[in-house]
Amino acid sequence: MILESVPNFSEGRRPEVARAIADEARRAGATVLDLTWDADHHRGVLTFAGEPARVEAAAFAVAKKSLELIDLNRHQGKHPRMGALDVLPFVPLGGADLADAVAMARRVGERIGSALQCPVFLYEAAASRPERRNLATLRAPRFEGLRDLVGRDPAWAPDFGPARIHPTGGAVAVGARPPLVAFNIDLETADVAVARSIARSIRERDGGLPGVKALGLYLDQRACAQVSMNLVDIARTRVVDVYKAVERLAGQAGTSIRAGELIGLVPRAALSEEEARGLRLYEFSPARILENRLP
Repeated sequence: MILESVPNFSEGRRPEVARAIADEARRAGATVLDLTWDADHHRGVLTFAGEPARVEAAAFAVAKKSLELIDLNRHQGKHPRMGALDVLPFVPLGGADLADAVAMARRVGERIGSALQCPVFLYEAAASRPERRNLATLRAPRFEGLRDLVGRDPAWAPDFGPARIHPTGGAVAVGARPPLVAFNIDLETADVAVARSIARSIRERDGGLPGVKALGLYLDQRACAQVSMNLVDIARTRVVDVYKAVERLAGQAGTSIRAGELIGLVPRAALSEEEARGLRLYEFSPARILENRLP
C-alpha cells in the first residue's frame, strides 16, 4: 500500500527553509519525490510517498518543522494562505483507497491539533461537514481574517486543536483527495485583468471546465500575468484541455501563452509525455510524471 502527501507551505523565498522541511520527511522514512518553491506565490510544494506509517510520521514532522520556521506575520505572497503549513492532503496510490487517506488525514489532523496547538480544518473527502469540502471556502478569510473568526464564530470552530489560531502558524487544512494537477500558465501580457477574465471563463464554479479551479495573478519576478489553476478532476479535464482553452481565450484578448508550468508532479492520466512535448512548458522532463518517480 502506498500513500502520497503533497503539503503546501507558506515559504517560497528561502530555499534553505524549503529544503529543511523536505529533510524532515526524509528523516521520517518517506521518499521525497519533488520539491518546488516560487517567490511570487511565496509558497512551496513538497511531494512525498511511501508506506502508510512512514507517510504519517513524515506528515507530522513536516507540520512541526513548518511551524518552527515560518512566521505568517512576516509573510506576503500572491497565493491565498491560512497557515504556515497551509494544506496537507493525503492521496491514495498503489493498493490504497480514499478511505485509507481519510483515516490518515484524521489521525494526523488530531495529532497536529493536540501536540502542536495549531487548529486543524478537515477538507475534501475528510471533511466533517459539507461546507468544508471546498478548500477555497476554508481558506477565504486567510491568516489575517481567521484571527477574528476562530474562537468567536461557532461556524469556524476547528475540527481539532485549540479554538484560536496559532500566533505565527495560523491554521492548517488537512484532507484526503484523489490525484490532482497544479498547473499555471504565464501570459504574454502584464495585464492581470486578462488573466482574471480567463480564470473566470475556465473555472467550474463560473460555468467553465469541469474540476478546474483558477485565479488570475500578476507575477513581479516574471513581469507577466498568470492563470493559476488546480485541475481536481483529471478524468474529465486534462492538462491539454486547459491549455487549449487558455490559448484560445488569450488569443481573443489579443495576447498569447508565454509558457505553462507544472507544480509538483502530474499523473500520466492527466498528461502523457508525448502530449507534454507538444506544449510550451517550463522545464518539462519525464521525471515530472508521477508514475516515473514512485518508489
